[in-house]
Amino acid sequence: GNTSHVAILARSLGVPAVVGLGGAAVALTDEDVVALDGTDGLLVVGPDQETIEKYNLLTRQQVKTHQKLEHHKDLPAETPDGHRVAMLANIELPVEVEEALARGAEGIGLLRTEYLFFQHHTIPTEDEQVKVFTEIVRRMKDRPVTFRTLDVGGDKVSDYLGAKREYNPFLGWRGIRFSLANLPLFKTQIKAICRAGAAGRVQLMFPMITGLQELRQAREILGEAVAELERDGVEYARDIPVGIMVETPSAVLAADLLADECDFFSIGTNDLIQYTLAMDRGNSRVSYLYKPLHPAVLRSIHQTVEAGHAAGIHVGLCGEMGSETRLAEVLLGLGLDEISTHGAALPKIKQVIRWTGMEEARRVRDEVMSARTADEADRWLAAYIAGRKQKREAEGKRAT
Repeated sequence: GNTSHVAILARSLGVPAVVGLGGAAVALTDEDVVALDGTDGLLVVGPDQETIEKYNLLTRQQVKTHQKLEHHKDLPAETPDGHRVAMLANIELPVEVEEALARGAEGIGLLRTEYLFFQHHTIPTEDEQVKVFTEIVRRMKDRPVTFRTLDVGGDKVSDYLGAKREYNPFLGWRGIRFSLANLPLFKTQIKAICRAGAAGRVQLMFPMITGLQELRQAREILGEAVAELERDGVEYARDIPVGIMVETPSAVLAADLLADECDFFSIGTNDLIQYTLAMDRGNSRVSYLYKPLHPAVLRSIHQTVEAGHAAGIHVGLCGEMGSETRLAEVLLGLGLDEISTHGAALPKIKQVIRWTGMEEARRVRDEVMSARTADEADRWLAAYIAGRKQKREAEGKRAT
C-alpha cells in the first residue's frame, strides 16, 4: 500500500515508485525499457516515442513547478488573515536533512530512528547513536528535532532485535510495547537522544501509546536515564518536551487524560486510519479501505486537537495525510498547530495555507465532516478543488 514503510521512504527520498504490481514486475527482463510513473501508479513496458515525449514533458513541468515554489522557502505558512501553522519535515535518513532545509522546513516533526538499527546487524551503542543524532541536531541549528523512539514491529521487522514476524503484526509486539519489554535498549536510546539534545533543540516522542499506564512507564524510564546521565556527569539536554504519537483509537478516546501528562501530541494518521478502520495497510486486498476522509478518521483528528488545546498543549500531524495537497485546507480547518510532511510536499502544503483564510478552511472542514461517507466527502472536496483552481486561473488572467 502507499503507506507502507518502503513507500513512505521512497516519497521522502523523492524516488518514483509504484506498489502492488504483483507478477507484472517479476516478468520484466533486464533488456526491457520501461517508464515508471509514480504519480499515477503506472509501469509502462516498452513505451513508444509518443509516450516517452509525454513523460519528458511531465518531467519538465514538474521541475518548473518546483522552481515556482522555491520562493516559499523562507516564507511562513501563514494564512491571509494571520493564522500561523508550523511546517516541519518527516525524515528517516540523515541525507534527508538537506532536502528538508532546502524546502523550508522549520524543524523535524518526525525523526524515525529505526534506520540506525536496521542498517547494521548489531544494536548500535549509545555513543554510536549520539554521534548520528548529534549531527542531525547540529545541522538543523536552532530548529526543533522530534525524535520518535524505536518503532519496530508491524511492517518493520528485524530478527536480530528480537522482533519476529507475527500473524497479526500491527496488533502485536511493536512500538512502545517492544521498547518496554527491552528496557536496556530503550534506556540507551533515550540517553543518546538526551545527549544529542545538548547540541540544539530536541523533543522526545513515544509511539503506539494506548493509555496512561504506558506513558507513565515510558516517562519512568526517561527519569532513570536522566538520573544516570546526571550521576555520570555527562552533558545532556534537561527538561526535554515529551509527547506521544496519537495513532490508536484508545489514545483518541483517552486524549484528555493523556494531554494532562504530555507536552505535545503528534497525530500519526497512517496507523490511526488502519486501526480505526480495521484494515491492514500492508494488505493489498483491503488497501481500498484506506480512506483519510472517513467520518471516523476526521472525528478522531478533531477530537484529539480539541483535547490537546483544552489542556494547553500544541497538536501536530505527521502522517501521510499531511503530505496530500488536496487535504491541506481540511487539516488547516481542523486547527492543527503544525503539519509535518515529507520534504517534497512541504512547499505545496505551505502554498495552500498561504492562500486560504481560516474562515474558508473551517467551511471546508465542516463540509467534509458533514458528509456521511468517505466517498461523499471525496466527491465534495474534488469539486471544491476544481472550482478553486478555475477561480484562481480566472483571477490570474484578469491580473495579466
